Amino acid sequence: MTRDEFVKTLFDRAAREGFTACEVYYQNGSSFSVSVFGGEIRDYSSADAAGLSFRALIGGKMGYASTEALDLDAIDLLIDGARENAKLIESPDEQFLFPGSSAYAGVENHNPAIDEWSAAKKIELCKEFEKRTLAADPRIRQVGVCGVFSESSEVEIVNTLGLRVSHRANLIGGYVEPVAAEGDRTNTGFAMFYEGDPAKIDLDAAVEKGVREAVDGLNAESVAAGEYRVLLRNDCAATMLSTFSGVFSADRAQKGLSLLNGREGERIADECVTIVDDPHMPGQPASTPFDAEGVATYPKKVVERGVLKTLLHNLKTANKQGVKTTASASKSGYASSVSVAPTNFLIEPTNEPPETMLDRLSDGLFITDVQGMHSGADPISGDFSLSAKGYLVEHGKIARAVNQITVGGNFFKLLNGVEAVGGDLKFAFPGSSGFASPSILIRALSVAGK
Repeated sequence: MTRDEFVKTLFDRAAREGFTACEVYYQNGSSFSVSVFGGEIRDYSSADAAGLSFRALIGGKMGYASTEALDLDAIDLLIDGARENAKLIESPDEQFLFPGSSAYAGVENHNPAIDEWSAAKKIELCKEFEKRTLAADPRIRQVGVCGVFSESSEVEIVNTLGLRVSHRANLIGGYVEPVAAEGDRTNTGFAMFYEGDPAKIDLDAAVEKGVREAVDGLNAESVAAGEYRVLLRNDCAATMLSTFSGVFSADRAQKGLSLLNGREGERIADECVTIVDDPHMPGQPASTPFDAEGVATYPKKVVERGVLKTLLHNLKTANKQGVKTTASASKSGYASSVSVAPTNFLIEPTNEPPETMLDRLSDGLFITDVQGMHSGADPISGDFSLSAKGYLVEHGKIARAVNQITVGGNFFKLLNGVEAVGGDLKFAFPGSSGFASPSILIRALSVAGK
């Protein structure tokens, strides 16, 4: 049976079984990845996946169930599963189905040109990526990893209250890890790209970034421990924002897992910091006209000139707090429950070019790589201690490469210590949410070195 026939049969059966409102969340997607080593394919995968979740109200409680199959047996499993799941619900929080918004923005982040790229073409792109990296500098002795990937997804939400929305998205990207060697020293660089338009792929830019990091780091040394002014490069700042983004979730705040609970209207950052959640950015894979509950999305300032304007809400958290949803309902997959997450979450850039940010830094550290986010960062307290690489900057000029340092501090203190924001907006590696930042100048961070 078709998907529409399946949904109609499911809703009709659910009504007869006593369910008062029902919803289906359908998701399908395809993924491709290839990596090469020495011009030969090392890993290759191509997969398609689809599934459907069913949530419905019965006895005033919301039950959940999911399936990968669209047949009559699956309908029985969904009905029985949702009924049994509802019996287990003990939370007093009211659950909602949404009838639909009056209008939805036109969000275009599905490019047919990506779907037209064959596996063979992606493999050739990957081999060319590795070839250019190896040829870029004689000190590049090998490429540790070089890969190309693509993803495509479709989401459709249909319920018995009249909601019916759908959206498609796709992207293509790649990454490279050049290994430089000179004498008895080795160092690794890294670069990544992803695009919503294959015509915009710039291998040379990615190669140049990865190779420069690998080569520059050959003569890197540590620095003396102490407090340093720090220019945090855009991709590092984006990773930092991603790690601590959960503090802006109303769901986490209401569970006592965010120090921002109840602080709307308070200053939480320097006035040069504005944080935006923009679900309508063209070409970004996380852009969407609706959230996981079918509510029309819209751009919003979460922090404006240092002041916390709102936390991110879905329908449940908004009702609990007596505010309007920010259309931030999220599902990590079709089978997951509804949570809260941003779409394209970013520190708003200025018009300041990167070179003037070095001038502003004057003397300090330009951090270009941070590692250990999973083990060295506490997303609740905001504390972090991360291994880092970068450059020592003297009088606004790069003096030498730096490694074997640890940068420590607190995310909330960092936000208050931002002195300037650059114009070089950059997204971190794509995921279900997008995180981006320009380079940011921080008045002081603790650095452990030699």
